[in-house]
Amino acid sequence: MRRPLTGPTPGTLYDSTSLAVGYSGRRRPDPRVAAQIGAALGPARSVLNVGAGAGSYEPRCDGCPVAAVVAVEPSLAMLAQRQPGAAPAVRGVAEHLPFADAAFDAAMAALTVHHWTDPACGLGELQRVAPGRQAVLTWDPDVVARSFWFTRDYLPQALEDERDRGLWTVDAIAAALAPVRVEAVPVPWDCTDGFFGAYWRRPQAYLLPVVRNSISALALLDQDLVDDAVRRLAADLGSGRWQERYADLTALDSVDLGYRLVVGGS
Repeated sequence: MRRPLTGPTPGTLYDSTSLAVGYSGRRRPDPRVAAQIGAALGPARSVLNVGAGAGSYEPRCDGCPVAAVVAVEPSLAMLAQRQPGAAPAVRGVAEHLPFADAAFDAAMAALTVHHWTDPACGLGELQRVAPGRQAVLTWDPDVVARSFWFTRDYLPQALEDERDRGLWTVDAIAAALAPVRVEAVPVPWDCTDGFFGAYWRRPQAYLLPVVRNSISALALLDQDLVDDAVRRLAADLGSGRWQERYADLTALDSVDLGYRLVVGGS
């Protein structure tokens, strides 16, 4: 089996930009998404959370069968936002996990693979340290492009930028972890986790810089493009055009915006 690589932990976007500021307050795990991830992890007694950030979606020991959870996160700014009682955390990167082969029953990675410098290596490391089960929450850019009104009608450059920065598709992640099953992850209208698609029925949220600063697809994009999209959205909200154009959304409790849970292992 391949052994973990050694090397310095690189700086991260979350330490060098405004992304981490107040992150834990706006990126609170949604219980419905958490339940789906928990079900994917199955009866694991030990779980490694890779790219853990402030701890979103880590299984909690109270009321669940997990006996041991360990987090790996490269950003000091994110590690500082972990709450009291959170799982112990190690500063490190997905590509160089400092653990022995098969050290964990399961490994998870939630909305983080797009930040890895080498997704193939990182996913291989997930399989190495947790060959029994891997659960990766990500998104399908093709579904996002046609299903999410913000990217489709206001800011298509957000997806183009993600692709330019080497976004791995769901198919690529699935191929790396094969055999897998892929589950759609519906986004509830009142989602508590402020990821990109969370405010699909609450468009006014995208007008707020504090909200956009916790969404990497917006925070890392050319801000002139973002500001232009936000101005057009504000105008459409003010005129009532947005409400007329997307009136059907008000009747929906959740939508499929392309978020996917890729589950590998036995």
